[in-house]
Amino acid sequence: MLEAIVLLCIGLTLLVWSADRLVFGAAALAKNLGVTPLVIGMTILAMGSSAPEMMVSATAALDGKTDTAVGNVLGSNIANIALILGITALIKPLSISSEIIRRELPLMMVVTLIAGGLLWDNHLGFYEGVLLVILFVIFLLAMLKISRNAKSSGDPLVDEQESEIPEGVSNTAATIWTVIGLVLLPYAASMLVDSSVTIAKHFGMSDLVIGLTIIAVGTSLPELAASVASIFKGEDDMAVGNIIGSNVFNILAVMGLPGLLNPSELSPLAMDRDYLVMLGVSVLLVLMALGKRRRINRVEGAILLATFVAYQGYLLYNLAA
Repeated sequence: MLEAIVLLCIGLTLLVWSADRLVFGAAALAKNLGVTPLVIGMTILAMGSSAPEMMVSATAALDGKTDTAVGNVLGSNIANIALILGITALIKPLSISSEIIRRELPLMMVVTLIAGGLLWDNHLGFYEGVLLVILFVIFLLAMLKISRNAKSSGDPLVDEQESEIPEGVSNTAATIWTVIGLVLLPYAASMLVDSSVTIAKHFGMSDLVIGLTIIAVGTSLPELAASVASIFKGEDDMAVGNIIGSNVFNILAVMGLPGLLNPSELSPLAMDRDYLVMLGVSVLLVLMALGKRRRINRVEGAILLATFVAYQGYLLYNLAA
């Protein structure tokens, strides 16, 4: 058991680090090859924080644990809003001025409702996975168009994203970091999933709960680090935008993978309990961010964080469910 916990910590650390190095190398390489900063910001950087979830879900699905993969998506989206934005808003109230975010939020809600429609029958099939991947491509194209329009109007989120692109990195260094990330990411994901399963069996956790708790919180750490770093740099829109983008990517790309790789029946609790929590916190985010004040204050941050603590407490109290 102790060995599994140590491997879990190593796997999680390696997963987050290798994902960061992959994004760093890929973004630097794309810049050196002449890809515009706008495209890099809306694709590589925006998708980068979801790289751990992608790899973990693919690994879990290939291991026949689709409940874990889907639980990772639902749990990560809940953690992104309730835990990460809750903590971030407690540290510093978040002001939202980006037009992109005000357009992304309704898209996030549409995607969330689509996820509910697909999970309604407690089954994630191959063609549902195909649909999610197609919608993911459409979403990327739509965001690129929105971002081009926003750039011409001086939207702050575009400038904040472009400032994150690495400067002065040689092609050799960028390629090395990209390869290191590509090699280590699947290895770290496999280590994380295997050790999580061992811990889950020891405590009597279901595959769904392990995805909703340890794995979901662990794979959301890059978003937490990015959001906290953003607010200290005065980039409130980036902090919120990272979460919205990550949630959309998780549903469309990350949940699409287990559908493609291992179509199977799901635990009814994924829809009846966990999806409803994800939907609830998503509605809370929309109400907070699109209200008259267009900000998330400390009281609202405390509400989000309390919701997350209560939800995790409920899951841990009912470990086997």
